[in-house]
Amino acid sequence: MALKYLYRTPALTEAKTKELLRKFSESLEGRLKDSVKSIETEFCFYIEHTSELDDTEQDVLRWLLSETFEPERLTTETSLKPDEKQILIEVGPRMNFTTSWSTNAVSICHSCGIDKIKRIERSRRFLIILNVLLDEKDRNLLIEKLLPLIHDRMTECVYPERLKSFDTGIKPEPVYNVPLIEEGREALVRLNREMGLGLDDWDIDYYYNLFVNEIGRNPTNVECFDLGQSNSEHSRHWFFKGRLIIDGIEAKKTLMELLQEPLERNPSNSVIAFKDNSSAIRGFKIETIVPEKQDLPAPYKKQNPLYHLIFTAETHNFPTGVAPFPGAETGTGGRIRDVHATGRGSLVVAGTAAYCVGNLHIPGYPLPWEDPEFEYPSNLATPLQIEIEASNGASDYGNKFGEPIIQGYTRSFGLRL
Repeated sequence: MALKYLYRTPALTEAKTKELLRKFSESLEGRLKDSVKSIETEFCFYIEHTSELDDTEQDVLRWLLSETFEPERLTTETSLKPDEKQILIEVGPRMNFTTSWSTNAVSICHSCGIDKIKRIERSRRFLIILNVLLDEKDRNLLIEKLLPLIHDRMTECVYPERLKSFDTGIKPEPVYNVPLIEEGREALVRLNREMGLGLDDWDIDYYYNLFVNEIGRNPTNVECFDLGQSNSEHSRHWFFKGRLIIDGIEAKKTLMELLQEPLERNPSNSVIAFKDNSSAIRGFKIETIVPEKQDLPAPYKKQNPLYHLIFTAETHNFPTGVAPFPGAETGTGGRIRDVHATGRGSLVVAGTAAYCVGNLHIPGYPLPWEDPEFEYPSNLATPLQIEIEASNGASDYGNKFGEPIIQGYTRSFGLRL
């Protein structure tokens, strides 16, 4: 089915639009300095459905996507139609994955009886209103200055024209057998290098023997990729829990056992330690109110339960480096999940956040120890972006669950080794 389109204005609040215009104007120099008059915005909803919606279903869909108190702002035609002194830019999620926003939107539609909805994505459209006519070169330069301010290049892209479908044209790579039996261990060494599996010599020997001598068949490239992930330190802690051979002599204890030894000798007030979700120390009895019945609607009653104090941490370095705002959001979300899964269930109270990044290179604020030629990987966000957007993401997600960020720290340091 062809996509259905709905539009809603504005995409940004008045305050956010003014802030964007200020940042945009400050980034312009020379002949472009005072070229921008104002910015208008709107959302475009791309709706994929399995069959045509009837009138009732369309009414429900419009009700879901419209603003509660301003339903008239949702239209079937765009309100942003550029003339020669205006530039229209549209940015939205990359089509090779379904966004979490889409998943939630589709789930809500199905709950409201619109089972025909398959996918909904939302883009943002920006109409740049100019004070002067610009040639193509200057218009492209203007767009180049604006894009970093309005989209996340890791998870979003520019739409040169309105999408006609969600099809990317990208075909999955074929599944094939890795010829260990025919070519020997070198075939796995080559695949490890090409796919970046991170297998060391011991891993390669182990998996080669497993498939060739024990299972008696060649592995597929998918199996090898899966083994590379599941065998990582993140998943198995094989380094911390594995046997240590130092100068030919096996250590009496693993690194994990060494870490756990102080707790075993003196557990003191520890209630939970070295578990999957969280740690806990002995708490105290408090007076609170709880429902009389846990499984039915019931009045509250006073109780004096024993509440232990918990603490957990979540590192989300790589996701936050790639996409700071959602990366930090899901870091907070993972930690809140761990809290709820501790013991028989726990309650969130407050969070902390810490950021360690490279040289910030704050515009207009040069620092003597920062090398302006120092470059960071193009596939990661800049340190300054991480500081600002990750902080916003961590706080945003916590606020949605009633958990404030109350303290933290940040460090910036860059050194070429």
